[in-house]
Amino acid sequence: MAGLKFEEALGRLEETVRSLESPDLSLDASMKTFEEGIRLSKSCLKMLEDAERKVEALTQDHNAPFQPASPSVSPVPGTQGVQQDDAAGAQHEP
Repeated sequence: MAGLKFEEALGRLEETVRSLESPDLSLDASMKTFEEGIRLSKSCLKMLEDAERKVEALTQDHNAPFQPASPSVSPVPGTQGVQQDDAAGAQHEP
C-alpha cells in the first residue's frame, strides 16, 4: 500500500468491494480479496487521519479554535460595498 495516493487506494478498495460482491469468487479468492480490502481500508483511514491532523495543526491558534474570517462586505443583495463595523450593525459606506 505504500506509495499509493488516497484516490488510488480508494479506487482499488471500490474494485475490491465489487469483486467480493461477485457470486463466482471462490472462498480462497474471497479471503485473499477481503484481506487486500482490509489493508486498503486501513491505508485510507491512516491517510485521512494524517490529513486531519495536518489540517488541525495548520488551523490551530494556541488560544482559540479556528474560525473562518468573516467577510467585511455584507452578503445581502443590493448592499454591496456596505460594511458593518460596529456591534450594533450600523452600516457605513467604505
